Amino acid sequence: MPVEELQERMSSYEFSEWMAYRQINPFGEEREDLRMGIAVAVNANLHTAKGKHFTPKDFMPQWERHKSRYNPQEAATKLQNAFGLYHPEIRKAKI
Repeated sequence: MPVEELQERMSSYEFSEWMAYRQINPFGEEREDLRMGIAVAVNANLHTAKGKHFTPKDFMPQWERHKSRYNPQEAATKLQNAFGLYHPEIRKAKI
């Protein structure tokens, strides 16, 4: 279901209820990765030599989280420069 349609059909109260439910009983891709990591770690630990111990994290994907490089002042300047080409009053505005 598209997000726009979902927003039309679901009230903010219902959305809040789903957010609370997810806090109590997580679901989604991260949770599925954890479940699969647990299963694979158990299997790996059953079939390895003593002394070697795997954890679910050993089998979970490590997605890189990029820090935002967004700079509001820089974005405003770029917009002002771009639109200032077409609107002289914008070119004169101070940010």
